Amino acid sequence: MSAITSSPAPPRQRLGLSLFVLAAAQLVIALDFNIVYVALPSIQEGLGFSEQDLQWVVSAYVVATGGFLLLGGRATDLLGRRRMFVLAAGLYAGSSLIGGLTDTAWLLVAVRAVQGIGGSLLFPATLSLITTIYEEGPRRNKALAVWGAAGAGGLCFGSLLGGVLVEAFGWPSVFMVNVPLAGAIAVAGWLLFPADPPRSRERDFDALGAVTATAGITLLVFLLVRGPEVGWTSKTTVLCALCSALLLAAFAVIESRTRDPLTPVRLLTHRSLVAGMALAAVFNATFASVPYFLTRYFQLVHHYSALETGLAFLLPAVMVAAGTQVGERAVAAFGVRVTLLGGLLLGAAGAVALAVAFTDSGSYGRLVPGLVLLSLGQGAAWTALWIVAASGVAPSDQGIASGLASTTLQVGGAVGLALLVAVANTRSDGLAGAALRDGLVDGVRLVSYLIAAGICCGALVLLALRRTPSR
Repeated sequence: MSAITSSPAPPRQRLGLSLFVLAAAQLVIALDFNIVYVALPSIQEGLGFSEQDLQWVVSAYVVATGGFLLLGGRATDLLGRRRMFVLAAGLYAGSSLIGGLTDTAWLLVAVRAVQGIGGSLLFPATLSLITTIYEEGPRRNKALAVWGAAGAGGLCFGSLLGGVLVEAFGWPSVFMVNVPLAGAIAVAGWLLFPADPPRSRERDFDALGAVTATAGITLLVFLLVRGPEVGWTSKTTVLCALCSALLLAAFAVIESRTRDPLTPVRLLTHRSLVAGMALAAVFNATFASVPYFLTRYFQLVHHYSALETGLAFLLPAVMVAAGTQVGERAVAAFGVRVTLLGGLLLGAAGAVALAVAFTDSGSYGRLVPGLVLLSLGQGAAWTALWIVAASGVAPSDQGIASGLASTTLQVGGAVGLALLVAVANTRSDGLAGAALRDGLVDGVRLVSYLIAAGICCGALVLLALRRTPSR
């Protein structure tokens, strides 16, 4: 098996429909990550999950996605972008159908893991198709802005859609909704996207590197998710850390000796890609953690229903989508560096405004300024982030480049959320009644300040990388 050469772009008149399908794929990935949050109480009641095991409805998706992204990225380059796109979308549709029909807790967790694997294949395939169908410059930037609006907005729209579906049809509907969506995306992708060229026999897949990298990263994400619950010094955590370190060390040795490495070392010297990877980790550790704490604030402090919680996320969803479009125009006018820095600083200001607005009796209106600033900054930064990561990367390496950036995105998110949850819980552990309510508010407020500080650290990283492409 070999690397796929750059595919010819489809006719110009079909690019709009192709972009619609690619954006829809990113929307499905984002929705699947977030849509189950508001359904968790119903899932727990319907399938008999314990408090300890319920988190795995979310965590199984995160662990599987983070662990398989690198493999998904390289498979996209070697096996074909269209093939991987269709396969991943079909995997989403099939697993979602099983999830909506199951009445067994362990099977639902397994379904979430399979959905995560589907995401790890679909994300780099989608991004690689964008960066090869659309040439570098204004057209690619526009495509990334539309794709970013679908993805970043989907994180917020997931809560709204989940609330509506749970209220109307019950928790299985948050899985069944993916079946027609993902099925249609798979068919459309096969019909619209350029056919993958024949594979030659000149390059190998690096199966041993794929196994060690996937296992090592999966264990790393697992321990980051599991660590706060069982303790960082527990036998499970220490064993996972040791095994992960050994597997990743073995992966490094294998990559240095194989003729066709899974991750070519030359990519790790690509300044723009490395900058994108670092900023992706910071982005997911900060911006992407906000919906989790907002959900807790709405439901546990103000006792919003699932539908009310979903409606509360409508404003941030619209603002994120608007931010991606503003970001695309700002890149054309001011360059990637200025746009990314502006988005980060706007997001930090929004996080501080939210921290000030969090109270145990405050209205939703108090949150609006912070939500608007944070969401606009998130949308602008998301668009510019992927422009940076893709800039100057050869078409034959776009899949693995997106896999590298999205792997750091997932690992950064796992680290950030684990740390922030641990900090927030210090304010409410062991409390009850009114004291618990006050502790929850204090925890969310403290986390918001930490998110602002983390975003500012990302801005400092950007300032340190002065040679990041400006346009």
